[in-house]
Amino acid sequence: MTAPAIAVTGVEKSYGELHVLRGVDLEVTRGSIFALLGSNGAGKTTLIRILSTLQRMDAGTARIAGIDVTADPAAVRQAISLTGQFAAVDEILTGRENLALVARLRHLPNPGTVADELLARFSLTDAGARKAATYSGGMRRRLDIAMSLIGDPPVIFLDEPTTGLDPQARLDVWRAVRELADGGTTVLLTTQYLDEAEQLADRIAILHGGRIIQNGTLDELKALLPPAKVEYVEKQPTLEDVFLSLVGEEDTKEQSS
Repeated sequence: MTAPAIAVTGVEKSYGELHVLRGVDLEVTRGSIFALLGSNGAGKTTLIRILSTLQRMDAGTARIAGIDVTADPAAVRQAISLTGQFAAVDEILTGRENLALVARLRHLPNPGTVADELLARFSLTDAGARKAATYSGGMRRRLDIAMSLIGDPPVIFLDEPTTGLDPQARLDVWRAVRELADGGTTVLLTTQYLDEAEQLADRIAILHGGRIIQNGTLDELKALLPPAKVEYVEKQPTLEDVFLSLVGEEDTKEQSS
């Protein structure tokens, strides 16, 4: 069997008395889109920072593309790319120059060719000679994702990639993410937008109280709620219904313990 692209077991992280992660377990299949849902402060970004070697975990193990995050962080950084909540593009440079610069930093041959190929892949060729400062939010985000793919990392982390974008820009980013997975890239996506997870994810995990409280496909999560009642119309539960139901259950358990 093929090893998972991401394997996390018992990961814990605290900041003083604040326990952010309390034993997180998850696996992400290669070439899939995995969505990690959670409210503000649930620990999504902390987990991403641990997996991308920006922070050390207090306990547990994590492997990326079969590489131990703690034992060999340099090798992990070669196998991943991280796109944060805000586009990390240089506004003074053109789109093409941003891409070529990253290609040179990664010591790739023919950085100009690399830049042109990515501009075409992300439908930015016509804007390639313009400064990034003139780009819309969606164009900047697509450029940011394109920059993160230079060097063909097998795993990419997208930490709330559509925060602050308008509806059309979100659709553009969704298309780009689907194309990544279609090309064999493994995507771990954190988001607060439940419809985003519904549209994109092969599997969805809900992080709450420092733990993964549910993990499954969209259909599996919907099946956790009672079947739809047929009156005049049939209403299937949405992912939002599942999320609020599960989080509410956990809050009730914590208050009664």
